[in-house]
Amino acid sequence: MSAPAAVEQRLQALRQKLGRKQHFEEAVADLAAAVRDHHAAASPALRDLMYSTVCRVATVLQTRYTAPGFWRAGLNLFLGTEKLVTNPSEKEQLKTFILRAREHLDEKENEESMPNNRETDTRFLFEGHLTVGPEPPPPAWLVAQNLARELSILAEPSGDQGANNNGESRAEEMAPAAAIMNFLNTMTVDGDLEAALEESLQNVMANPKVPPASKEVVANLPVVTVTEEIIARLGKETQCAVCRESLLVDDKMQELPCKHLFHPPCLKPWLDENNSCPICRHELRTDDHVYESRKEREREEEEDRKGAANAVRGGEFMYV
Repeated sequence: MSAPAAVEQRLQALRQKLGRKQHFEEAVADLAAAVRDHHAAASPALRDLMYSTVCRVATVLQTRYTAPGFWRAGLNLFLGTEKLVTNPSEKEQLKTFILRAREHLDEKENEESMPNNRETDTRFLFEGHLTVGPEPPPPAWLVAQNLARELSILAEPSGDQGANNNGESRAEEMAPAAAIMNFLNTMTVDGDLEAALEESLQNVMANPKVPPASKEVVANLPVVTVTEEIIARLGKETQCAVCRESLLVDDKMQELPCKHLFHPPCLKPWLDENNSCPICRHELRTDDHVYESRKEREREEEEDRKGAANAVRGGEFMYV
């Protein structure tokens, strides 16, 4: 294979890698090296391919990614390419890319510095006016509401059978929530606040927060290397449900017990907040003992209900 053909093949492969988050920075650095090493001796057609690939980097950045590291890699590529190209319109376009990349990085730097700036500003808004002095502590009813939300899962009632069999453990689980409720009962608030707090607590109890997946379970998820056979079985259009990138041969994917595959960098943030598969909602074990106990009680109660229903249908409990 000739040198120009090898460079062209390399550029085509890099265009494919640019759309995959876990390979983006590596692909941009490789592209910058290819432009630097081969642009001067390249044919007009090969130079056009180099330029179009650099433009592809700008498009991917503006439509998909916000991470400063990705934009810094793009900025270095645009600066290096702008020094090499001679076409005036290409130079102007690259200067536009450079300006946009610098603006984006400045915005990110300002966002990161904003919390520090806010810490030195002791003013706060009250009824539309900017006050002077530190913000007062939150009211007692708001503190109680937040505590009740965090402990809501402990206050969920169990079935009669579960209460009879596990009375002591259930009482222990209920103790923190009971203390919160006793505190609420001793509070003195006006009628509107009391009604609003009661409604808020009812909503929290009806929709308890689900804990994230167990760290041990996540750490032991199998990693699968994608092969031609896997793609043939799943279909060529199969994607990681999080980043929406198609699976490619040799990709490293984590497999959930439900057999759905995800890029490890995509799956971890999801499982840090959730305990289920993003596609089918198959649940993983958590590190929350109370939550797992409640799930076990629910499973037992569901089995009892199914058994009773089957017995009625079979006539076991029917009397003549």
